[in-house]
Amino acid sequence: MANQTSSTSLIRYRYLDVVMTFFAAILIISNIASSAKIIDLGFSLFGIPLSFDGGTILFPISYVFGDILTEVYGFKSARRVIWTGFCCLGLASLVFFMLKWLPGESLWNEYAGDSAYDAILGGMSSFGLVAASLSGYCIGGLSNALVLSKMKTATKGKWLWTRTIGSTLIGELLDSLIFFAVACFTGVFQWELFASLVLTNYLFKCSIEILMTPITYLGVARLKKLEAQDYKGEHYTEEKIFR
Repeated sequence: MANQTSSTSLIRYRYLDVVMTFFAAILIISNIASSAKIIDLGFSLFGIPLSFDGGTILFPISYVFGDILTEVYGFKSARRVIWTGFCCLGLASLVFFMLKWLPGESLWNEYAGDSAYDAILGGMSSFGLVAASLSGYCIGGLSNALVLSKMKTATKGKWLWTRTIGSTLIGELLDSLIFFAVACFTGVFQWELFASLVLTNYLFKCSIEILMTPITYLGVARLKKLEAQDYKGEHYTEEKIFR
């Protein structure tokens, strides 16, 4: 009976699949962008040059989606979406890995070649970047959702901004540290860039989350209305979030 109830609750959601699709797309695109380019801001903070990988431009939005998912649908559904995104990212990495070992056409080899492919998409094709992303977001993303849901219970559904920002400060810190540690260990990035990438990414991601707080409010309010969910309702008791 419990399984049937859970399945029914998932089926009646009208927009959960749409949110899941955008989340998976953001995860895949940001990882390709991370492999493609490292951006230098041209100045330093505390003596550490500020630079970030290309995926940082888009990846913070995944945490906004994570906040909205947990706030509207609960931790269990957010966790399901996160694992679905990971599976999609794994499939993308498998495709790039297969392309890496397939022979290149002669004309393509003249203007690009395997060296260019390895330089730009080597992180995706070697599974190093995917391993870093999975490790980082597995800990950071799930921590973000868990902290937000716990804070929601503690605050009885009030002060949404404290939950979205507070959970992000913890989730993004864990994500950045683990992501770049694994990425450097697997050779995607050089260890000399570790401190710079961690500091810049953490500051940038948290700033984006704070600036997008009004959008998070609008998204949560709109989805609650469309899904006929009330944050003070029984659906959001701690027992139902974690069962």
